[in-house]
Amino acid sequence: MADNRQMNQPMMFLPEGSRRVLGRDAQRVNILIAKAVANAVKSTLGPKGMDKMIVDDLGDVTISNDGATILQEMQIEHPVGKMMVEVAKTQDAEVGDGTTTAVVIAGGLLQKAETLLDDEIHPSIIINGYRMAEKKAKEIVNDIADDISFDDVKELRKIAMTSMIGKSAEAEAKLADLVVEAVRSVAEKDEGKYKVDLENVKVEKKTGASLHESELIKGIVLDKEVVHSQMPRHIDNAKIALIDIALEIKETETDAKIEITSPDQLQAFLDQEEGMLRKMVENIKKSGANVVICQKGIDDLAQHFLAKEGILAVRRVKQSDLQKLAKATGGKIISRLQDMTKEDLGNAKLVHEKKIAGDSMVFIEGCKNPKAVTILVRGGSEHVTDEAQRAINDALGAVTTAIKDGKSVTGGGSTEVEVAMQLHEYAKSVGGREQLAINAFAEALEIIPKTLAETAGMDPIDTLVGLRARHKGKDGKYIGVNVYDAKLDDMKRMNVLEPLRIKTQALTSASEVAQMILRIDDIIAGSGGSKGGAGRGMPEGMDMDM
Repeated sequence: MADNRQMNQPMMFLPEGSRRVLGRDAQRVNILIAKAVANAVKSTLGPKGMDKMIVDDLGDVTISNDGATILQEMQIEHPVGKMMVEVAKTQDAEVGDGTTTAVVIAGGLLQKAETLLDDEIHPSIIINGYRMAEKKAKEIVNDIADDISFDDVKELRKIAMTSMIGKSAEAEAKLADLVVEAVRSVAEKDEGKYKVDLENVKVEKKTGASLHESELIKGIVLDKEVVHSQMPRHIDNAKIALIDIALEIKETETDAKIEITSPDQLQAFLDQEEGMLRKMVENIKKSGANVVICQKGIDDLAQHFLAKEGILAVRRVKQSDLQKLAKATGGKIISRLQDMTKEDLGNAKLVHEKKIAGDSMVFIEGCKNPKAVTILVRGGSEHVTDEAQRAINDALGAVTTAIKDGKSVTGGGSTEVEVAMQLHEYAKSVGGREQLAINAFAEALEIIPKTLAETAGMDPIDTLVGLRARHKGKDGKYIGVNVYDAKLDDMKRMNVLEPLRIKTQALTSASEVAQMILRIDDIIAGSGGSKGGAGRGMPEGMDMDM
C-alpha cells in the first residue's frame, strides 16, 4: 500500500517555491506580455503619434517618440518583454529607424497567432506559415521598391524628413539638409559602391538658441576649452599634433625613493623636471605644430611653455575624437614625441575657441579631408536637444541605409497594405493550414495603416477598406494614409519615403521574435530569492510586471 501511495504522489524535481506554467497557459502569458509591450509604443507611430514621458528612479525625465528609447528607458522586467525590447534594439542598430514599426508588427503577429491557437491550430504550423510569409513578404517589398542613387539629393532629403517627422524636431527641413550633407561628406566609394561609417559623423548638442541654428561643421567640434589663458584662441592654417601620451613627468612604474640631502639637490631635481617638460615642448615646436590635441593630461609648466611658443593646446580629448581628427586632418596619432616630424601633423584652415551657451568649445574647421564631420544641435531646452539628437541619429541611419542599398519604398502604411494584399493572394496558392498563418501574417501588417488612421482621427476599418480598393488600381502601391488631411493619398507625391531595409529588417525581426515566443510552452521560474531574480513578477504563478 505504501508503495502505491508513493507512486501516486507527483514527482518534485524543482526546488521548493519554484513556479511553473505549462502549455496553453504559458503561451497565453507570453502573448499577453508581448501585446502589452507593443501597445505601450503603438500610440507613438507616425507623424501624429504621441510622445511618452518616462521618469526613472532618480527622477530624471525622458520625453521621446522613439520606440527603442522608450522601451530601453521603461526597465521592462519580464523575459518576454525583454525579447520585444531586443527587436527594437536590433532595428535601431541595423537601420537606425523603424523601431516602433518592428515592435508593433511583432505584437500584431502574436495577437493573430493567439486567435489561431484558440482555433486549435498547432504552434509549429503557425511558425511554419509565418516563416513562409516572411520570405514571400521580403520578396514582394524588394519588387515594389524604387531605385535611389547617391547623387539623388532630393530623394535622400525626403528620406531624412520622413524619418524625423513626428519626433518633435520642428526644424525638420533644416536638420534634414544637415543630415544628407553630413552623410554625403563622409561617404567613400569602394568598387562602385558607397560605404558610410557613421562613426565619422559626430553629433554634439548644446542647449540654447533654437533648432534652426543647428549647423554642420566640416571638421570636428570638441566640447573642451583651451588649457591656458595665455594661449592664442584663433589659429589660421593650423598644423595639428595629435598626441595620445601625457605631457607630464612620467612616474616610475615601481615604488621608488629619492633621498635629497641639500637644497642644491632639490633645485637640481626640479630643474631636471623642468628640462624634461621643456624638451617635450621643443620637440612639438621643432615639428612645426601650432596646435596640440592631447588625449591625456598636460602639466601646468608644459602649458606655460606651450603658451610662450604661441601653441594652442587642448587636453583630455576622447580617443574616438582623436581618431576622427586623424581622419579629418590627415594627421597621425603620435605616441613618441622624439620621433615626431612635420609629416605626422594634421592640417586645418582654422582652429578656434568659441563660446556656445556659456561653454567654451574648440572648432577644427576647413579640414584637408573632411571625411569626419560634426552636426552641432541647438535647442531651447535639454529635452528638445535630446529629442532632436535622437531624430538626427534616426535620419543618419535611414539616409546611410538608403545609400548603401540604393532602394526606397513609400511610407504611410502604403507598403504594408501592398504586401498584405499580395500575401493574401499567395496564401491561396499554399495548401494546408499554413495558409491560415500566412493570412494572419498579412492581417498583422495591416495594423500599421490602421494605427496611423487612429492617430489621425480616421475610422481604421473604413481606411483599410479604402486602401485595399485603391491598391488594386494603377500605381496603387503608393497609396497610404495622409495623417495631416485625414484622407488616403499618394505617398510618393507627398514625399513620404523610407529606405527598403527599414521594412525588410522589421519583417525579419518581428517574425523571428514571434516564432521564438510561440515555441515556448513551459515557463519555469526559480524559487523566491533576491529581488529581480528569475521568479520575480509572474501573477498566478508567472509575473507580468513591467
